[in-house]
Amino acid sequence: MGVAKKFAVLLCAEDSDYVKKRYGGYYGVFVEMLAEEGETWDFFRVANGEFPDDDEIGDFDGFVITGSCSDAHGNDVWICRLVSLLKKLDSLKKKVLGICFGHQILSRALGGKTGRSTTGWDIGVRNIHFSSSSSELFSSLNIPTTLSIIEVHRDEVWEHPPNAEVIAWSEKTGVEMFRYGDHMMGIQGHPEYTKDILSHLIDRLTQRCYIEDSYGEELKGKLETVEPDRDAWKKLCTSFLKGRL
Repeated sequence: MGVAKKFAVLLCAEDSDYVKKRYGGYYGVFVEMLAEEGETWDFFRVANGEFPDDDEIGDFDGFVITGSCSDAHGNDVWICRLVSLLKKLDSLKKKVLGICFGHQILSRALGGKTGRSTTGWDIGVRNIHFSSSSSELFSSLNIPTTLSIIEVHRDEVWEHPPNAEVIAWSEKTGVEMFRYGDHMMGIQGHPEYTKDILSHLIDRLTQRCYIEDSYGEELKGKLETVEPDRDAWKKLCTSFLKGRL
């Protein structure tokens, strides 16, 4: 029998009490989507300064970087330390999947530019379109060329890293996904989110005055008529992370 694969989630945000109780925290949300039988999964709360030691990085087959309420273009100590870690993972050709903030910070670490979106927040379920080259890449997965995904962000990748390929876009965001070599991929949306999590986040955004109450109610009303393609995203993300593409 082969050696069991080992993965880690790099947690870039604090769990809300609701997500802890309902899903076991964001770690639980990612494990639910990505973990397969026989694998070992671990986590590091990097936003709290908890990072893997240099001598244990090699033990992992892949890493997932989560979303965050912090700015990927910021210079907090933990963010700069995360950038250094991602550069090291690139040099080791480790599989890395970046989600939302993770997508942006991965781009930054590889030489891209991130910042505030000039068109403001993107919150809800949005269709994203795959490039012709990515359609070929994902052809074995039998997924359509357009998929819907949950989005909650006001920052974005302004310029993708040199030598990276933009593999998906939307009417709102030019770099919805990018691929760097065969080992790193960023997704601006949240393939791991349920509509329940999104509804909870909309409530938190209104409570913290990031968005108006009326806009929050409008967004939650729209959720009743749309569905993200969660099964297709699960297939895509697991196939990338496990080297099956």
